[in-house]
Amino acid sequence: MPRAPWAALAEARPQPPNIVFILADDLGYGDLGCYGQQRILTPQIDRMAEEGARFTQVYAGAPVSAPSRCCLMTGLHNGHGRIRDNIPHGIYLQPDDLTVAEVLKKAGYRTGMIGKWSLGVPGTWGLPGYQGFDTFYGHLDQDQAHFYYPDHLWENDEAVLLRGNRGEKRGQYTHDLFTERALKFIESNKHKPFFLYLGYTIPHWSDFDGNTPESLIVPSDQPYSDRDWPQVEKNYAAMVTRMDTDVGKILDLLKRLGIEENTLVFFSSDNGPADGHLHDPDFFDSNGPLRGVKRDLYEGGIRVPMIARWPGRTPSGQVNDMPWAFWDILPTLAEAAGLPPPRGIDGVSVLPTLLGEKQDNPHASFYWDYGHARDEFLQAARLGNWKGVCNGLGKKIELYDLSADIGETTDIAEAHPEIVRQVEELMRREYTPSPDYPLKTGTEEAR
Repeated sequence: MPRAPWAALAEARPQPPNIVFILADDLGYGDLGCYGQQRILTPQIDRMAEEGARFTQVYAGAPVSAPSRCCLMTGLHNGHGRIRDNIPHGIYLQPDDLTVAEVLKKAGYRTGMIGKWSLGVPGTWGLPGYQGFDTFYGHLDQDQAHFYYPDHLWENDEAVLLRGNRGEKRGQYTHDLFTERALKFIESNKHKPFFLYLGYTIPHWSDFDGNTPESLIVPSDQPYSDRDWPQVEKNYAAMVTRMDTDVGKILDLLKRLGIEENTLVFFSSDNGPADGHLHDPDFFDSNGPLRGVKRDLYEGGIRVPMIARWPGRTPSGQVNDMPWAFWDILPTLAEAAGLPPPRGIDGVSVLPTLLGEKQDNPHASFYWDYGHARDEFLQAARLGNWKGVCNGLGKKIELYDLSADIGETTDIAEAHPEIVRQVEELMRREYTPSPDYPLKTGTEEAR
């Protein structure tokens, strides 16, 4: 019996790549050796950059965790997103939200999420299983993810007790469990296209005791035990190096299984480095040349490391300064899987750039906001190399030229009133009010 024409076409189509997206939590732009870090050892991630592409102007979705991850999953910037802040609690993804995992399942991918999710809890539509993931293991809600020795994790929609952590025991460090599960997921799906979203919690502080070095808790402070540093900084460095070692385990497994040349691996962070809880981000110069930290809309709060490695496809050692953002991941992975980009999103595929091909800057502008339920509602926008920041409703817009002032040290708004007007209009246009996040002013207008 002759085969249908579409069957032959399907056989001729190259197999889509496996995709692994590794996301650190509160890792700064300057915390990796390949981004200028001098004291924290990150040889495996540095190797990943040498063998792939490193991007110097990639932006997170927001300056804090949950909305940034929402942007990553849905292809929408924060002015259009479902989840726009870590508070108030109770805002989760809905059935009409389209995620990366749902898109990739259409191309036949096996999808897995391991680690920190933050976009839904039991009894809501935000559970990973309702958002395109075949399997899940980790923290569902934002707050539980602040503990490294919890008494339980979630496997799909069921709680799994961690008996090694009952009472005062500290026998099961969640980061290590996530790495173990990630390796098993890859091994189990080596013969089919898979998408693994690995949301590490390192190096986010722990709620265990925020006023002691154990706010950054790690099983061992090696290889920094003999350093003349504050204990909390030894712990921070040890967390980052522990994660780096595990990234190396993932890369090595892909090679051992013979699938590394058909696997696209990303590494990034959800926002800038955190301050407080005794840890000082200036100790390691965690934000590099950038101003600001987590919760800021200056570059240090939203510009993040981004590395992509696809042996034989991404040019080795490429360093690229084209600006793009988390909301570009969804259409990029759709194109990599051979699918058209979904309609109605803010993101644009940057796959040609990943592959070293010439690509015109896909974005005329970028937009961020933060603080809907807090004392100040912050907005930022980028037009070309112009960056505008407004640190509260009714406050003046600050203006910076990122091509000459990456550290945002000199406000030049008074010298460029027309650019300020354009930035203000962009902020007004890109912010869509959400009933879930009423501004404290009581107005529905962002500006």
